[in-house]
Amino acid sequence: MSEKLKVLVHGTGFAGEGHTDAFRYAGAEVIGIVGRTDGVVKEVARKMAIPYAGTNWQQALEECQPDIVSIATPGGAHFEPIKQAINHGCHVFCDKPLAESGSTSSELYQLAKESGVKTAYAASFRYMPYIIHAKTLVAAGAIGEPLEVECISHFNLERDIPFGWSHRKEDGGGRLNNNFTHMLSIVTSVVGEKILSIMGEVRDDLGRAPIVDGVHNFKTRREYIPDDLSDPSLQWGQSNVEWSYTVLAQLESEYATSPVSVLFKHGGLHPRFNEDHIVFYGSEGAIYIKGHYGSGPLYLNKGGNAGWDGGEWQEIALPDGIAADVPDVDGDTERNWRFLIKKLIGDINGEEVASYQTFKEGSQYQEIIDIIRKNGSWVNLRHLQ
Repeated sequence: MSEKLKVLVHGTGFAGEGHTDAFRYAGAEVIGIVGRTDGVVKEVARKMAIPYAGTNWQQALEECQPDIVSIATPGGAHFEPIKQAINHGCHVFCDKPLAESGSTSSELYQLAKESGVKTAYAASFRYMPYIIHAKTLVAAGAIGEPLEVECISHFNLERDIPFGWSHRKEDGGGRLNNNFTHMLSIVTSVVGEKILSIMGEVRDDLGRAPIVDGVHNFKTRREYIPDDLSDPSLQWGQSNVEWSYTVLAQLESEYATSPVSVLFKHGGLHPRFNEDHIVFYGSEGAIYIKGHYGSGPLYLNKGGNAGWDGGEWQEIALPDGIAADVPDVDGDTERNWRFLIKKLIGDINGEEVASYQTFKEGSQYQEIIDIIRKNGSWVNLRHLQ
């Protein structure tokens, strides 16, 4: 295609600005941006040199006539704008979570499928360079048959971050929506996309958070923590989402004869003692990646000459081919958006691109999150006491 694809962005915070940069990087033209507050959206449009700014999404769709829409708002605000965009014939790039529930996410997936539009679901930390490296190593048989995966992370988030969408289930908050989506995407990208079974437990360790005016950008919310949390005039909002989770899964893998076991353990409010990590264990070795999202470095343990016997861990450098393909921008989130958006743009333009996650996975992930949140895996053993 000779003409640039036109993009309309929904959301004016960190994600809205990041999506704008990512689409421009991929060669698209961002023609408009929509937000809730007139003054804010006009200021962001001016700063980002976006020609159209508005607060009415349906009106923006009609006036801008975009080829693609980019959904950069919290998950609870996704359903209606995406539905309107699909009905307008637009392709859709959407950050995770796809919507606030499995049922609404499934409805969006079916609508997109019936309408024939392209969709991209941005649980995009699968594009971290060391995760891509791990994928190539597993595919090459570096650890033999994959047997199990361990994902451990502790974020030690400030408990007094101002009350907002991240505290509310109906707004797309919770650690499952905003951490587990990435982790599940990472593991499936390396081991295999087919999720066979799932079980889990969640816990709200927070309870409440202070209500503070003026918070706009998710990345700067820590700056608004009140100085005096004992102020009797301070109002508090009640959390209704999980801040810790433990999930067990089984995945089908073309590299293994039996299902691969996966442990996801995340404490959003708890301090870490050792580094967060992701480990892929196999019949002939193991791959260890430092960092909760696999930021690296990566270590390979191949055991002794006689086979896998728990030998030494050796750091493995990132291959030149993978390093050369990493978008040149600061920030893991921003790089991963660029990686995925480049695939979407190529697909829309009729190019042959590697498979990427769509609303199919987005709806599946929300169905899984709904199951985990039921805390329905416990077996009562009081009769044995």
